[in-house]
Amino acid sequence: MNDDALDEILAGATDAVDDPAETSEEEALERARQLLGTSVATEERPDVPEAGEAQPEAPDTDAAPEAAEQTGEGDAVAEPVRPPSSPFDLPGAWYVIHSYSGYENKVKANLTTRITSMHMEDSIFDVVIPMEDVVEIKGGRKVTVPRKQFPGYLLVRMYLDDDSWGVVRNTPGVTGFVGSGTKPTPLSRREVERILGVRKDEEKKAPRFKPDWEVGETVRVTEGPFADFNGVIEDINLDQSKVRVLVDIFGRETPVELNFEQIQKF
Repeated sequence: MNDDALDEILAGATDAVDDPAETSEEEALERARQLLGTSVATEERPDVPEAGEAQPEAPDTDAAPEAAEQTGEGDAVAEPVRPPSSPFDLPGAWYVIHSYSGYENKVKANLTTRITSMHMEDSIFDVVIPMEDVVEIKGGRKVTVPRKQFPGYLLVRMYLDDDSWGVVRNTPGVTGFVGSGTKPTPLSRREVERILGVRKDEEKKAPRFKPDWEVGETVRVTEGPFADFNGVIEDINLDQSKVRVLVDIFGRETPVELNFEQIQKF
């Protein structure tokens, strides 16, 4: 906009104020439109409430902390509660019960049902069949399979009193508690951690090898220069996965060291 146009607008506005009878507001606005073009006509007016209209309420800044408090925003996120690293530190004590060998799973199912039906969840917490991974030789290959550590035995974590004792002792398949005399003896921390282990996220216990044969047993060699020969196991080295076998070569026993995969039951 040039200075002459601006001076003319101001002069027109001044004339309208000095002599309102001669120049109305509409005439002054029309004159401004003619000088500025369409810029005045298209300029939008902000919405301002007329006198007497309800004013929009300003946001309640005091309510913000309260809303944040209700939604929990700004609070530190609680970390999930992790179980104790040692099973010994769980509620109750660990006891050993005896059952008929081969019926461990049935006894566990029966006892679990009785705990629920007799509302003993606050006294008897857990029933465990101790298991371990063992490596066996099947078809000439190492295979990892789960095995019961103590066939015929289960562990029960519980608070021992007359009621809980009766629930466990009278479970079908349970022959009794393990202990000194007639009193059940709880396992020590060392025993519990040796059987059930201690939780370590970064470590996993390697499976234990359990051979199908023993010292003095006759086996057949399946691989190597002595394949198809028979021999008697003289020594078993679990750490190195090797056996020493006395192989009969031309009527003379010769000690031969072999891997577990190189022999099978005769």
